[in-house]
Amino acid sequence: MSKSIRRISGVSLALLLSGCVSNNGANESAVNQEALKATLGQQLYFDTNLSQNRTQSCATCHAPESGFVDPRDNGVQGAVSLGDDGHSLGDRNAPTAAYAMFSPKFQLTVDGKYMGGQFHDGRENSLAGQAGGPPTNPVEMGMPSKAATADRLQENKHYVASFKAIYGAEVFADANKAYAAMADSIAAFERTELFAPFDSKYDRFLRGDYQLSKQEDLGRTLFFSQQFTNCNQCHQLQSSQRHPKETFTNYEYHNIGVPVNAEAREKNGVAENHVDRGLLDNPQVNDVTQAGKFKVPTLRNIAVTGPYMHNGVFQDLRTVVLFYDKYNSRSAKRQVNPETGEQWGSPEVAENISLKELESGPALKEKRVDALVAFMKTLTDQRYEHLLK
Repeated sequence: MSKSIRRISGVSLALLLSGCVSNNGANESAVNQEALKATLGQQLYFDTNLSQNRTQSCATCHAPESGFVDPRDNGVQGAVSLGDDGHSLGDRNAPTAAYAMFSPKFQLTVDGKYMGGQFHDGRENSLAGQAGGPPTNPVEMGMPSKAATADRLQENKHYVASFKAIYGAEVFADANKAYAAMADSIAAFERTELFAPFDSKYDRFLRGDYQLSKQEDLGRTLFFSQQFTNCNQCHQLQSSQRHPKETFTNYEYHNIGVPVNAEAREKNGVAENHVDRGLLDNPQVNDVTQAGKFKVPTLRNIAVTGPYMHNGVFQDLRTVVLFYDKYNSRSAKRQVNPETGEQWGSPEVAENISLKELESGPALKEKRVDALVAFMKTLTDQRYEHLLK
């Protein structure tokens, strides 16, 4: 655990909560309760005892020192994560837990679009729902049941006292209730400012504390432009370009024609003919036109949280920009994946591709590709700037 994490405890953690302490007694009580949950959640987040073989915690795949993604190679260049059993590999890249608190609940909007939720397919509505997934997932933390997880919690006398103080004396009388309390407290920790400091160069620029370079400023102009790129069609939430809490995602779902990660599939045992249907695999969705769509990710810390796409198929951020540009460029060069030297792979799901959005911008020259990458690097939280290439 890093020193910056270890210093967060007790009352000091309350200062990191998203809400502000009010002079109103009821509000202060609620904030204090949230602080207690977050303190407990912090301990649970790093506890490897909550996995079957006691080797893995939330922080294993969402490491605070690595932008809250999995920093391990796992034999697949970090594309997917290795489970607690030491051999099981997932089929999707672990998304960052940073800024995840801002994703709205999964919903169908009035204009017929799905948005929000947690995971790549939005199958959980809340942070607590997401936190409750990995412990009993057989290819992740591998606990056999919620009851077995509750038993592990009760091995720790401090946990027992804290759970009872926060969630009631009878919290362990029902394994489902204890498990839900565990997930709720982890979610409270994930709502602290540690996960969303908004202190990148871009944020400092908005506050007048940082001067963008010419290349970074060109990238910013291009990014927010309605004429020169299509970036902000999906990666801008607020209408103002200077909004202090921009998360750089509209939380919608799109199929952008991402190819299969053949290397990961070769090693994780998933059948070659398997199709990751994305949003259509969400049990709340039965519309076949949603197949192949995945939630638009935040671009916060994007430069230090590769590999990219839902399956980790691309290693470099510049490759991602070039992949998008292939939809608008007639250049033969743009039809080649620079990481393989071969043509871009075929889309895993060829239907439902968001061509309207993808083809709405002009082709990009190399200078503009580099400028966009430079701008996205300014979205890196200050504590991760040393990770930038």
